[in-house]
Amino acid sequence: MKLSGIRVLDLSSYIPGPYLTMAMADHGATVVKVEAPGGDHTRHIGLKDGPDTVYFRNFNRGKHSIVLNLKDTADHAAFLRLADEADVLVESNRPGVAARLGIDHATLAARNPRLITCAISAFGQDGPRSGRAAHDLALEALTGVLGANQGNDGQPAMPALPLSDYLSALNGLSAVLMALYARERTGRGDFIDISMQEALLSATANVLGPTLAESRQPVIGHERTTGGAAFYRWYACSDGEKLALAGQEPKFIAALLGHLGRSELVPLCDAPGPHQQPVVDTLAAFFASHTLAEAGALLDRIDVCWGRVNTYPQALEDEQIAARGFVLTDDLGRRHLGPPIRFADEPARVTLRAPALGEHQDLARKGW
Repeated sequence: MKLSGIRVLDLSSYIPGPYLTMAMADHGATVVKVEAPGGDHTRHIGLKDGPDTVYFRNFNRGKHSIVLNLKDTADHAAFLRLADEADVLVESNRPGVAARLGIDHATLAARNPRLITCAISAFGQDGPRSGRAAHDLALEALTGVLGANQGNDGQPAMPALPLSDYLSALNGLSAVLMALYARERTGRGDFIDISMQEALLSATANVLGPTLAESRQPVIGHERTTGGAAFYRWYACSDGEKLALAGQEPKFIAALLGHLGRSELVPLCDAPGPHQQPVVDTLAAFFASHTLAEAGALLDRIDVCWGRVNTYPQALEDEQIAARGFVLTDDLGRRHLGPPIRFADEPARVTLRAPALGEHQDLARKGW
């Protein structure tokens, strides 16, 4: 596997760090999860469907677990021994905590110059807000994402995904892999500073046109991907099902409106905005008079970009997901999401088991 032989110390919890390190474990890295006495918080959050909570196993499969109190002299020494031979350390403490514990990058790199440290924090390692705690909802609020994610009443809607968590994890993974690649040339590790706020704000690039060009807030309901386009919104079908049109390319617009005998409406779709309402009304009336199966068959036949509005259970049972074997089942009959990174050579070999708390404690005594 691509990362066989890479040693990772994981001091993180919740989503960003564990998602990053799980991806590395899926592709062959040896990941040692260092847990405080009492264990990772997510061992105690949410439903259990076996020895672990679903939350914990979804982010910690294939890892090793040791328990260390880093304020204890012997445990601190054990951690330093592991860090001396590690390739990567991932941590998600507030800035300054690692230094107070004597495990900051400067200290560890003085002993192990090849070490790569990835620190994921809400706001980054410096700046006026660096020491402040924050989870995803606060960051979605601060970046403008929550305010732009509006319901029909014009008020912010609760986000269905913790976007800053996943975006910071993926940026962190990219950075770690870049640093590993660079180390092949330089022999030196590096320190990576990932701000969840910045990771999320960077992902707004496609909707910031009005702000960057004209220093104004986008009119959310009028913009191309947030409600101002007839071919980028959901519609209700006659059987209570819903579908989303999701392609604004001229070929999709011309194909459907031409089929409906309303080609004169095509020019309205050149730009987003309330002037597209006649197109919205036409499409809404069409879908309201057809079942999802009928509408879907037509959209497939004329090659229009669309998707059924699924529930999560329906999403896991989707024929495309099934055909690619993305949902995996372990020996206990529990379902897991597979790795989204697929290599033709050296594919991932996923271990569908999360470690028991302190299961690999010998590593603290014997090392890697």
